[in-house]
Amino acid sequence: MEETQLIESPQNPRVKTAVRLRKAKNRQAAGTTLVEGCREIQRAVQSGWRFTELYCCPELYLDLHAGELVSEIAQDGTPVFHCSEAAFRKMSYRDTPDGLMALSPLVGKTLDELVLPENPLLLVAEDLEKPGNLGTILRTADATGVDAVITCDHKTDLNNPNVIRASIGTIFFLPVAEASTEETLAWLAARGIQSVAAVPGAECEYTEADLRGGTAIVVGAEDEGLSPRWMEAADLRVGIPMLGKNDSLNVSTAAAILLYEAVRQRRATP
Repeated sequence: MEETQLIESPQNPRVKTAVRLRKAKNRQAAGTTLVEGCREIQRAVQSGWRFTELYCCPELYLDLHAGELVSEIAQDGTPVFHCSEAAFRKMSYRDTPDGLMALSPLVGKTLDELVLPENPLLLVAEDLEKPGNLGTILRTADATGVDAVITCDHKTDLNNPNVIRASIGTIFFLPVAEASTEETLAWLAARGIQSVAAVPGAECEYTEADLRGGTAIVVGAEDEGLSPRWMEAADLRVGIPMLGKNDSLNVSTAAAILLYEAVRQRRATP
């Protein structure tokens, strides 16, 4: 077990390093991201994830078991730094920090690293911009038992700390890959996995589509939806009925509707 080290000054070099990791280019250069929050860190530990460093501030603990979690992580040799409240608040990107933050290797696989069962259910998210939407989609993918999530041509990177936060740590349990649209289309075709695009106004309603075989549900950007490339290349285009004045749904809501329909069909037909 590593001895806990003390950081008192907000000007400490480690504090400055953590602050720099809020930017995507610095995360990529360092191969490291930030994971903040007791629940998120706990779920990472439950998944077997290993952190490179852990920072704690008992004065800010909101979870009664935070101290036990720190001890558990320290047992595997992870360096632990005990921070003053001022130093921790400098590092934190949350409005209400709960006293735990970790430095983590980047999350994400290549397409070829994904291991899939027969007739997999996948979620492909193209060109998402808002970290909260991507994180929420990851939570939905976890809830529906999706076999893998693929992010294509994204505007927000998978390792944005706010994506990890919005996923409430489920990102550590999911196989998630990053790839271009062309790479993903070729990869799906090579494996005989149908791509099902969510398109407003499509003639086929989502409940009429057969989602029991190998299927990749494809959803697009918050403002413009899927790109023309995905809409023309998709094996099937489906729509969700809009019965009110609005003509579209939030991308994470649309993903949830389509994924749960796939789950319903698969449970009904073993």
